[in-house]
Amino acid sequence: MSQTPSAAQREAIRAAARWYAQLSSGTASDDEQVQWQRWYDSNPLHQQAWQRMQAVSNTLGHLPRQLASSTLLGAGRARRQVLYGLAMLLGGGAFATLGWRSEMRQVWTASHRTSVGERRSFTLADGSRMMLDTDSAVDVHIDEQQRLLVLHRGQLAISTAADPSARPFMVDTRFGRVLALGTRFIVSVDDQGSEVAVQEKAVRVSAGLSQPVHLQAGQRVSVGPTGIGNVRSNDASVGAWQEGSLIAINQRLDTLLAQLSRYRPGLLFCDPAVAALKVSGAFSITDTDLALTALQSAFPLDVHRRSRYWVTVAARD
Repeated sequence: MSQTPSAAQREAIRAAARWYAQLSSGTASDDEQVQWQRWYDSNPLHQQAWQRMQAVSNTLGHLPRQLASSTLLGAGRARRQVLYGLAMLLGGGAFATLGWRSEMRQVWTASHRTSVGERRSFTLADGSRMMLDTDSAVDVHIDEQQRLLVLHRGQLAISTAADPSARPFMVDTRFGRVLALGTRFIVSVDDQGSEVAVQEKAVRVSAGLSQPVHLQAGQRVSVGPTGIGNVRSNDASVGAWQEGSLIAINQRLDTLLAQLSRYRPGLLFCDPAVAALKVSGAFSITDTDLALTALQSAFPLDVHRRSRYWVTVAARD
């Protein structure tokens, strides 16, 4: 099968890059915002391309400080040109090399999916219960030999059912494997890595050449390209999404807003002047506008709503 993206995919990512550069410029008109919304709503390819464009932007925002020059991290024209250039790279022959086409195909064809802002619960063929977080995709393979979930994107929570045949229950991501040992646990994955958090009993986490790690209830671990990280204790934020909340514990504002943005369409910006502000609290993911209002009430912040889909959080005037 050809490894080059279709013409429609290339055009979608190019259009997303153009829109991102324009909407980030600070000069876009209300009419352009309406046009963007129509473009975004008109085709699932546009939505996937926009999400990828946001992922490129987030990646730039997490570069090591010595690499994150003002050219990349500034809010001006240079940064938009870098983003546009990266998007063009993604839209050309390197598109497939960077994995976008493969990832999108997996997401589009996954047996269980959720859209942005959606959370859904499923009962699997073996009786296990699965809950998918926003913008998540997983394939479920249950046969006579095994029970396997392949998480392509997002986050899931599992409560495994007892199995008379003693088939292993596993969750795979591109970074490693989780083997359930009769348990409730959460697995998430994004472009940087995955995380496993155990809520009941235990799991075994394996990744590449790393020594496998056994996690007990109340523990979590991150898994990345270099292997398995250090075991940490769960806190109140773990699994809060299942109850409709994001819980921040002395968390940077830009990090919280990046998490909140996963639950709403459109643009949610954080003014660099307040990005490092530490915040704590519980914020609704079922009503993200309510969450933004709570932030504005509890902290010296203003939420500027140019439209439902174009919001900036900045210092209070």
